[in-house]
Amino acid sequence: MTAQPHHDDERIRIREAMDRLLAGKPTASDGSLTAKALAAEADVHRMALMKRHADLKNRFYERVRTETPQVPESEKKLRETVTRLRKTIKDQNAEIEELRQQVSRLTLASAVLIQTKEAPLQPPPGAGNVTPLRPRRR
Repeated sequence: MTAQPHHDDERIRIREAMDRLLAGKPTASDGSLTAKALAAEADVHRMALMKRHADLKNRFYERVRTETPQVPESEKKLRETVTRLRKTIKDQNAEIEELRQQVSRLTLASAVLIQTKEAPLQPPPGAGNVTPLRPRRR
């Protein structure tokens, strides 16, 4: 079993990388408190961190929550997405309300137009002194 020493070496590098990231002293990553940065800092493939060393990744996130006042990067992104989606919903609700009011106004205008077309309010001027060319049929 030659793989065991390699895994032990990876685990040591991951633990050291955790300490550096939590101390705010990254050497090989951007310093964000994410699994991607942890893998880069430990010089371990990200999938190896996620699969073989999932316990260390989970421990890292636990330490991030308990030891730092900082919110994890993934949570920040989720919060930004939620804020953006709430604004979108608010804007869409305002647009829907405006469209509803517009439908009401157009329905009223249509009813007025139909009413005036079917029954004019006043006869045209001078209709009383018009003589028909043909007598009316009874």
